Amino acid sequence: MKKQTQNNAHTFESVWAALQETDRILKEEIADRKLIRKEEELIRKEEEQIRKEEEQKRKEEEQIRKEEFAEWERKRKADDAAYENRIKRIDKEMGSWSNNHGSFAEEYFFNSFDYGEQHFFGETFDNIERCLKPLTKKLQDEYDIVLFNCTSVAIIEIKYKAHENDIPTVLKKAETFRILCPDYKDSKIYLGLASMAFYPELEKKCIEHGIAIIKQVGDTVVINDKHLKVF
Repeated sequence: MKKQTQNNAHTFESVWAALQETDRILKEEIADRKLIRKEEELIRKEEEQIRKEEEQKRKEEEQIRKEEFAEWERKRKADDAAYENRIKRIDKEMGSWSNNHGSFAEEYFFNSFDYGEQHFFGETFDNIERCLKPLTKKLQDEYDIVLFNCTSVAIIEIKYKAHENDIPTVLKKAETFRILCPDYKDSKIYLGLASMAFYPELEKKCIEHGIAIIKQVGDTVVINDKHLKVF
């Protein structure tokens, strides 16, 4: 009977010790889990801090790019404005230069006809007009020099430096003149192109179309009207 009691006591102590060991293990596991969670939370916070820092860096870089682009755009607009102003100034200067040379050519050839040559295609012209600008409600044209006699009209287009592209303009003068100046609709019309310089292709075109070639050679005006035709 005494032996059985001792066995029961031993069993109780063993169970109690086992329980204590289990409790210890559980506490250690809980502590470990808490430590793990704490470490995981620390890692999460560090990662979150890194993400925030990267986001802040991205925003700062984006702001820098925006500022750089805004500065580039400002400079581009300033450069464009400066370029536009330069082009306008050049156009103005070139226009003034062109007008001055055009005026010089008009003055030069008008004086040549006014005080000297008024003879075309075997005809002598009695009157001369400069910068004639007749118009109607539907049509307007300008004629640099017009020579008149009782039966004929000679229309001279003046260019400082003529080009082949001027030929259609010259040819149209005969048509518009008859409309704008009906008193001369039955007159013979001769056309001439006056320029301070000619080149072979231009002279060839004038000859083909029957337009008088009037050019400066040295200090004199030379007129080639052998091929002149009536319009």
